[in-house]
Amino acid sequence: MDYRIEMLWAGLILTAVLVIFTFGKSPLFRVDRAGAAIIGAVAMIGSGVLSFNEATTAVDYKTIIILFSMMILVANLKLAGFFELVGNAVCQRVNNKKQLLCAIVMVSGIMSAFAINDIICLLFTPVVVLICRKFQCNPLPHLLGVAMASNVGSASTLLGNPQNILVGSLSGMSFTAYFLTAAPVALGGLIAVYVVIAYYFRAELEGSCSASALGCSNVHTYLISKSMVAFILVLASYIVGYDLAFASSLGGALLLITRRIKPNKVYSSVDFNLLIIFIGLFVIVNGVERSGLMTFVFERLSFSSFKSMEMFAAVTLAVSNIVSNVPAVLLMKYLIPGVNAEYWWKGLALFSTLAGNLTITGSIANLIVVEIAKREHIKINAWDYFKVGFPLTLFTTAIGVLWLYCLV
Repeated sequence: MDYRIEMLWAGLILTAVLVIFTFGKSPLFRVDRAGAAIIGAVAMIGSGVLSFNEATTAVDYKTIIILFSMMILVANLKLAGFFELVGNAVCQRVNNKKQLLCAIVMVSGIMSAFAINDIICLLFTPVVVLICRKFQCNPLPHLLGVAMASNVGSASTLLGNPQNILVGSLSGMSFTAYFLTAAPVALGGLIAVYVVIAYYFRAELEGSCSASALGCSNVHTYLISKSMVAFILVLASYIVGYDLAFASSLGGALLLITRRIKPNKVYSSVDFNLLIIFIGLFVIVNGVERSGLMTFVFERLSFSSFKSMEMFAAVTLAVSNIVSNVPAVLLMKYLIPGVNAEYWWKGLALFSTLAGNLTITGSIANLIVVEIAKREHIKINAWDYFKVGFPLTLFTTAIGVLWLYCLV
């Protein structure tokens, strides 16, 4: 096949997939993000841009294994009633609505630092809705707190979200090296999340709450303890230098050895759509690269050779909100300078995650919160999100840029 025809096919396939990723579905057919990833990957092979063998070697299986294994770990915590237990702890320790917001922000952020933020939002959002109804308060600021804090908190580690897991796998960066860089930014960001939301919703956050438990009886202490031990062992193994794919898969496998839980209950909590999206995107982006389109475009971009972190942050912010953060990382990895590469990888992980707070479609975590709220007849519109997310994203990104400059 002619080189330019390959570039044309790759460009058309990538554009079609990114349109569906941006809107969440096809404007013409019933195709969601996972379906777009499958169709796009198959189209790359069918059009001759990639051979079948090239497509299979394009997939970073380590990333897929890490995601799947971490989902098994979190699924066990869900089945053990861990999130209801956390909700009870929040209820019993807050006296007013501002304290409730602060608690939700900190809990969401901290949990998202050590588990995939999309799953934390999926499991913790219904608990927050229940708490808000119990306290008879407006759930909107608290749900915004869940979404935005989960994005910011997940930026602090290479385990916090899919794009950071991907960055860790592609860059070979150590958990500790990234954590020491990103954690101060994330901590400042969580404080900023609380301050900005508390300011915009100051009227709704006036008043007290009575401290009482949710009354959930689904808590299994043994399973929570077992799951937390597995989590700690995975984290400790990663920190001391073991391969994360091996450590996480071992932790997930150990939790599947049980007489208490049916395996199907665990598998039903695994987000297979996200795994499919990753596999498809690996193939699609590799097709774009092999076609020569990536080189053709970057040779014509004035900013393709980055000289400043603020320019890199701005481009990452824009690309992440146009195509979503995971595709953004797969595209931006080709722009990482060869000199001091770890410095730029840290910036990519940090800013592609903080970018999720700019708009309501900026991250999958946001959409999960919005969809759960919708099922509970709670409306979160784009303006409600943007008026808080815009200043918050600019502030946290600026802090991130300044902090990275201090570490050079």
